[in-house]
Amino acid sequence: MTMSGNRRRYWMGGGSGATVAGVALAVFLTHGVIVPSKAGPAEAAQTPPKEAASVTVKTAQLHQLDIVPVREESFRQQKAAFGQIAFNEDASTTVLTPFSGRVTRLIAKVGEDVKRGDPLFEIDSPEVVQAQTDLIAAVLAVEKSKSQLGLAKRVLDRQTALLADKATAMREVEQARNDYASAESDFNTQQGALAAARNRLRVIIGRDDGEISRVERERIVNPLITINAPIDGTVTNRKIGPGQYVRADAAETLFAISDLSTMWLKAFVPEMDIPYVRVGQELEVKITALPRQTFTARVVAIGSASDPTTRRVVVRSEIKNPDRQLRAEMFATFKILVGDIETAPAVPVDAVIREGQDSSVWVQKQDPLAFQRRAVEIGMEQEGRVQVRQGVKSGEMVVGRGAIFVDSEAKQ
Repeated sequence: MTMSGNRRRYWMGGGSGATVAGVALAVFLTHGVIVPSKAGPAEAAQTPPKEAASVTVKTAQLHQLDIVPVREESFRQQKAAFGQIAFNEDASTTVLTPFSGRVTRLIAKVGEDVKRGDPLFEIDSPEVVQAQTDLIAAVLAVEKSKSQLGLAKRVLDRQTALLADKATAMREVEQARNDYASAESDFNTQQGALAAARNRLRVIIGRDDGEISRVERERIVNPLITINAPIDGTVTNRKIGPGQYVRADAAETLFAISDLSTMWLKAFVPEMDIPYVRVGQELEVKITALPRQTFTARVVAIGSASDPTTRRVVVRSEIKNPDRQLRAEMFATFKILVGDIETAPAVPVDAVIREGQDSSVWVQKQDPLAFQRRAVEIGMEQEGRVQVRQGVKSGEMVVGRGAIFVDSEAKQ
C-alpha cells in the first residue's frame, strides 16, 4: 500500500518534470533562446536605445521625391489679421444741400472723376429766389439813396450860394446840410446792404460774380441753383434722383466724393496682439481679389478702442493706388512684422513630418537612395518655408515633396 502510494507520487512527479522539460526544449528549438516573461531592472537599463529610422528607396521611385538643400533664410515674427480696404477718409467728403428744393437735373454720375467746382446736380429752390430778390431790392435801394444824395447835394450847393448873396437865411443852409448828411448816411447804409446781399449769393448760394452782375443788370431771378463738387475726386455714391425734394435741415448725404489715389487698409487685430503692434511697423497685405500681388505698407494709426463683439482693434495704414486696383470693401489678410530678423536654416513646409508635438525630416545619407529620419525643432513659417531651430544644418539635403511617401515606406 505504501509502496504503491510512493510509486504513484514518483510517477506523477516524473511526469510533471518531463512536461516542463519538453516545453523548454520546444521553445529552445523554435527561438534559439528562452526569453523570460519580464526583464529585471538591470537588464532593462542595459537595453540599447532605438536607432533613428532609415529607408532606402528604389531608383524608379526617385521621380516622386524632391531632394532640396537646407538653406539659411531670414525670418521675422508675424502677427496675422484680416481686414478690408476702405476709402481714405482724410481725402473724402460728403455733399449736402444748403437749401431745400426739388432736384431738376443730375449732372455727375457715380464713378465719374470731378474737379473742385464742377457741377453735381441742380435744384429749384425758393430760398435761392429770395436771396436774388433781396439783391435786386438792395440794388434799387442803393440807386434810390444815390438819387436822394444827389438831390440833397444840389440843394445844399444852392442854399450856400444864396447865403453868399445874402438871399437866404442861415437856418435854411443848416437845414440843407442836415438833409445832405442824412442822405449820405442812408446811401452808405444801402451800399452795405448791397454788399451783404452780394456776399450771400456768392458764399451761401454759390453764385459767381458773373451771375451776380447779371441779376443786378437784368433784374431777372433764376430759381435754379447748382451744387458743385467741393474737392477733386471720384463720385463714389449718390442718393438722389430727378424730381426728388431735398431738405437743407435733413443732413442727408446726397453725393460722396473720394480721392482714390490713396486707400486705407484696415486690419482687425486681436486685442491680445495689440501690445506687439507699433506705428511704423511694416505690413504685408494679400487681397483676395488680387491673389498674385502682395502689397506693403506701414502702420500709421492704432485704434483706441476694442470692438466689444469681436474683441479686435482696428490698425490702419495707407497705400498708394495709382492704377485703382484697390477698391473699398475688398477683403484682405494682413501680416504685421514684429520683432527682429532671425537667420536660421529653413526647409520647405512639405519636408516636415508632424506627429503630435514632434516634428522630423528625412535627411539624405551618402547613398543617394538612402534617407534617415531626424527629429527637428521648428520655428516660424513664412512663404512656404519653415524655420529649423535645431536638427539640421545648412547644406544638408532633405526630402521636400514626397516626404510623406518616404515616411510611409519606413513604417511598412
